[in-house]
Amino acid sequence: MDDVDAVQAQISRNMLDSGDWVTARLDGVAYLEKSPLKYWMIATAFKVLGVHDWVARLPVALSAVLLCWLTYRMGGWAFSRVSGQWAGMYAGLTLATCVGLFLFTRIQIPDVAVTATIALAMWAFLRALDQDETRPGLWSAVMAAAIGTGLLLKGLIAAVFPIAAMLLFLGFTGEWKSRETRWESWRRLHVFRGIVIALAIAAPWHILATIRNPPYFDFTMHSGPGEYRGFFWFYFFNEHILRFLNLRYPRDYNTVPRLYFWLLHLLWLFPFSVYLPATIKLSYRPVDRASSLNRASRMRLLCLCWAGFLLVFFTFSSTQEYYSMPCYPALALLIGSALTEPRAAAWIRKGHIALAVVATLALAAIAFILSQVWNLPAQGDISRALTQHPEAYTLSLGHMGDLTMASFAYLRIPLLLAGLGFLVGAISAWRGKLSGTILGAVIMMILFIHAARLALVVFDPYLASRPLAEALNREPRGTLILDDQYYTFSSVVFYAEKYHGQRLLLLNGRVNNLEYGSYAPDAPRDVFIDDPGFRDRWLSQDLYYICVEKPQVERLEKLVGREALHPVIESGGKFVFRNRA
Repeated sequence: MDDVDAVQAQISRNMLDSGDWVTARLDGVAYLEKSPLKYWMIATAFKVLGVHDWVARLPVALSAVLLCWLTYRMGGWAFSRVSGQWAGMYAGLTLATCVGLFLFTRIQIPDVAVTATIALAMWAFLRALDQDETRPGLWSAVMAAAIGTGLLLKGLIAAVFPIAAMLLFLGFTGEWKSRETRWESWRRLHVFRGIVIALAIAAPWHILATIRNPPYFDFTMHSGPGEYRGFFWFYFFNEHILRFLNLRYPRDYNTVPRLYFWLLHLLWLFPFSVYLPATIKLSYRPVDRASSLNRASRMRLLCLCWAGFLLVFFTFSSTQEYYSMPCYPALALLIGSALTEPRAAAWIRKGHIALAVVATLALAAIAFILSQVWNLPAQGDISRALTQHPEAYTLSLGHMGDLTMASFAYLRIPLLLAGLGFLVGAISAWRGKLSGTILGAVIMMILFIHAARLALVVFDPYLASRPLAEALNREPRGTLILDDQYYTFSSVVFYAEKYHGQRLLLLNGRVNNLEYGSYAPDAPRDVFIDDPGFRDRWLSQDLYYICVEKPQVERLEKLVGREALHPVIESGGKFVFRNRA
């Protein structure tokens, strides 16, 4: 578990230890910016299965499986009358094997779970309106429950995205133009009951969090350092409105350039993104309700509204690479439909060629890299061959820029496995048959994803700090200091059992995620220390340890002298020092 993921696991563990499931905390400091359901799921898993890193990953892993199955079922329901179950199967495979779903479920973010709630809400919406549906009331309740659950996972966007897409859909279909059709839709959706269900699920936590973290109501549209206005302002204004406007403080995030944000979806949905152009041949116009084509065209139109609104929304907002994950199922459903649409056959053949070219080029690139690094030494861990670009780490894939040619010497086996995958994909795609190409693409991605997993194992010493924690567990217990922000060494806190439940000190760490909570009236005053405070403690008779990254060691040497820093361990470009020999 790396030094970002461990934060989520540690918050969940703190909830389990303290019994406070309302206010998330790190090192005793309120962490108010995120919705709680992901912490509740991890904490519940810890309660049942014990506190382990693999247990912390279960909610994300199960959410990914649920999302792929849900996409398959949605496609089967919508398109089975015109193409059998193949469109649903292709949609599910598109999502299950795409690059984006793999990458963005390696990190402990709730986006895959909220994507599942949005997809379920969309399907329930369409089923509630379907004239052949005998239980519209049940599906309208499912829709509302999915939205309410999403609110506890990711905040207001979990309601904004599906509701906006639904309204666009109703507008394009004309179902709200006449009084008769408007009343019929209103009746089948049970709107008022749905609002009650969604609020019954989501409102209690929001109310309790507001009451326990006063002041209760503040509507200031300004965010700055040293200000504390309670949970309500920070969560709704700072984290939603001001973040959307790119005015949020602290500025611990970055934004992907708009053009890249759109173009990167060709990568996130690879390999099936090569068939996205074929979706222009699909029919999005709802036909007569009695027609077997109606359900399929309505699903396509809903997917278009769904993906279109979300992508336009983030075009005008601050964006991370994974923010658009909630539109993946919509695009996957359109791709699955296109793969079974006879009118799109010419575009599908072009997609085969594009996939063959990309796979061939990727294979050639891997062969070239291996030829350059095959005889290079790979001593120690991969951090020795990486560069550092801290300014890029506010993006989720910022560490990709740290790679050098020499670093690939540590990745020979993953490269060989990925190369084998691209070889399979290229051969099957060049043959040009639909079934063979799809099967080859799936095998290619299974091999590639496994190669990526092996590469992440190689990167673990660099991205995580578990070896440091294991060394601390073997040392006599002292007081632990983390240099810089909590996130930098959060996996040390998770894995260092000897320090479980003990207050840690953060050297110059009153920044980013913990800064706002540190100004709360009930915030601990003994967590954050500055350079003079560190020097006084380090030169005292008490035993202290400090975790520090390699570039900061020289700064510590100037503060306390090189002779006062006694090394305990070095791993992944990070050190643990003690102040006593």
